[in-house]
Amino acid sequence: MFKIFGQKKDEKEDILEIVLTEEVDCVGDFTYNFYWQHQGEKLDPDEKIPGNDYSFRDVVEHLKAKKTVKIKGNVGHRLCSSMGVDIKYFGGSSQDIEVGTVIVDGNVDSRMGISMVQGTIYIKGELKTPIGNLLELKSDKKGYRKFKSINDIVKNGLNGEKLIGAQLSGKRLLINDGLVKDTVGARLDIDAEIVMEGDVDLSSGILMRQGRVIINGNAGKNTGALLNGGTVVINGDCDDFTAIEMKKGLIIVNGDAGKFLGAQKKKGKVLAKKGSPIPPTTKKMLDEADKKILLQQGYNPHHFQAFE
Repeated sequence: MFKIFGQKKDEKEDILEIVLTEEVDCVGDFTYNFYWQHQGEKLDPDEKIPGNDYSFRDVVEHLKAKKTVKIKGNVGHRLCSSMGVDIKYFGGSSQDIEVGTVIVDGNVDSRMGISMVQGTIYIKGELKTPIGNLLELKSDKKGYRKFKSINDIVKNGLNGEKLIGAQLSGKRLLINDGLVKDTVGARLDIDAEIVMEGDVDLSSGILMRQGRVIINGNAGKNTGALLNGGTVVINGDCDDFTAIEMKKGLIIVNGDAGKFLGAQKKKGKVLAKKGSPIPPTTKKMLDEADKKILLQQGYNPHHFQAFE
């Protein structure tokens, strides 16, 4: 074992260790904070993590190699964002990939694990909500809380592990853990059903390709963003930008779908009781096919409108 500036890498276990003296955002962020939008202005992947000799890229590559990253200190926002996604922008397949484990000896700020699809996170300290596409499991590491991706659980099962605040039956997952979440069901690509009891925050069902996500509560902004198949149901109201850049699929809002509805939308359909669309999306009367869809989904078509 050797040490460099307060860091160490255990050759036997292959643990990359980071020591933080201040909160740092986007550690283990597979998108590098949506690099394609800012081209390095917000975050350079090869920038060293403050106080360490390892870069943000080093952490992601270590996790891609199915190894462990240990963080000593408090972590900022967006820990492990999109972990387990082979990001297309960086030359990947956009599919799920197996990844390693993150262990945090400290607190974690909000939006941990947004759009996360694979991997495991252990936390010793406090956790701020909203969290991402995550569920808590009974921990096998004393003194730590354990989290995995919702998608991982519905796709691959529990393998003997026990959920906290959720129940899995076949490919149907019921979540009632009381933790406000972002990106519920993000990138879901199998015929599974995820039911979330309570309000959610950002981007429910983002980048989904198949399956069904049901939110029995209100939703935040960007519901169904970039939806590419499947169904998102909100049994409440949404904040703005529902169905932004939607490609296909179905969104049902049993309430108000919000302002700027369907911004930059390509295809797909939104059925809602209320909403303020923006071109190219327009409001239409329900046709017979729309009414049939709503009836099949268990809704009375009365007061619903179509947005295409």
